[in-house]
Amino acid sequence: MNALSKKRWIRLIPVVFITYSLAYLDRANYSFGAAGGLAHDLNITAATSSLLGALFFLGYFFFQIPGAHYAENQSAKKLIFWSLILWGILATATGLISNVKLLFVIRFSLGVVESAVMPAMLVFLSHWFTKAERSRANTFLILGNPATVLWMSIISGYILESLGWRWMFILEGLPAVIWAFLWWKLVNDHPKDAKWMTDEEKTALNQALLAEQQGLKPVKNYKEAFKSKTVILLSLQYLLWSIGLYGFVMWLPSIINSAPNASLVTTGWLASIPYLLACILMLTVSFLSDKLQNRKLFVYPFLLIGAVCFYGSYLIGTTNFWLSFILLTIAGGCMYAPYGPFFAIIPEILPRNVSGGAMALINSMGALGSFAGAYIVGYLNDATGGYGASYNFMAISLLASAVLTVIATNKKKTKDIKDKTIPIQEL
Repeated sequence: MNALSKKRWIRLIPVVFITYSLAYLDRANYSFGAAGGLAHDLNITAATSSLLGALFFLGYFFFQIPGAHYAENQSAKKLIFWSLILWGILATATGLISNVKLLFVIRFSLGVVESAVMPAMLVFLSHWFTKAERSRANTFLILGNPATVLWMSIISGYILESLGWRWMFILEGLPAVIWAFLWWKLVNDHPKDAKWMTDEEKTALNQALLAEQQGLKPVKNYKEAFKSKTVILLSLQYLLWSIGLYGFVMWLPSIINSAPNASLVTTGWLASIPYLLACILMLTVSFLSDKLQNRKLFVYPFLLIGAVCFYGSYLIGTTNFWLSFILLTIAGGCMYAPYGPFFAIIPEILPRNVSGGAMALINSMGALGSFAGAYIVGYLNDATGGYGASYNFMAISLLASAVLTVIATNKKKTKDIKDKTIPIQEL
């Protein structure tokens, strides 16, 4: 199995990482474009800019479950191939328009096209990696999020300074179209189709994955799975978590850019620091979660720390920019840290025929939280003329998310579900 594990990690994880990185690049660079001249050139107010930033997530909400269903029952490979092409075209088109109405259409359409990527990727990884590896595999997928913002923050600052916001969108959108054809060449939906694996390796992996499914009582359909209290609570938890996370992601460049003597290049460098911490924490946390086979312990404490840091930044206000920035950096890193363990929970409590749909439901609720976070944080910043109210809003959301994590994964609740619906292993 060691040779098998090495092959899968080396062959698949870099491809998965790059693919999700490109997806995240083309959704997150809007905040840099808005701060770097787009809002000014198109006469977009702060409130409208908030709505445009958030509109992506409204489109992102609608096709999560259909995407997961198609990926599980048809082909994640084909779904992601066409998604890459379409979102690359839409992202590039953002740099070509001069009409705000078209920008509304593009942002919403970009969300629709990208909506299937996350659940399809999670389904894809569940076909290739076992329970003992899943937190780390998920983390390398989602690591594309902070790692992309890390380098995007720096590169986008230079592109904006040198070429302007239009070229930033064009130069950062085209790689997705090119990568689509590499994705198609490099991956297979299932191990049985992989020519780079021996028959013995395919059999061993298939047996390991089947053994995991045998411990789970069959669940007939999505309706039955979605009625699970654990799925419902985790959906609400992820919604609240995403409010804090995407409020932070979408508005961090503007928060930093408001500091005295800040330039676009300086903003880019400073905005990259929280994501460097996020990458380090995500890798560490996923390794420990897989090693100890404990998910809850590596989710709620980090959300709690994030909430405390947001509140601390609110208390400091504008009196000490650097101390406030350090707290925001810690909050950003801690909000990303639990992703791998969190998305390893559902495949361990639900059988394969419904686990993808359940993860898509949770992710779709996260999209609603992202919409709320991006829009409400921007609205509060505009209405109050500062960032204190939005810091409090994000802190409360993360605190509630941490509490729900504990409730959703407590031993009594999981035992009750085991008795009534499906067996649940130690989270």
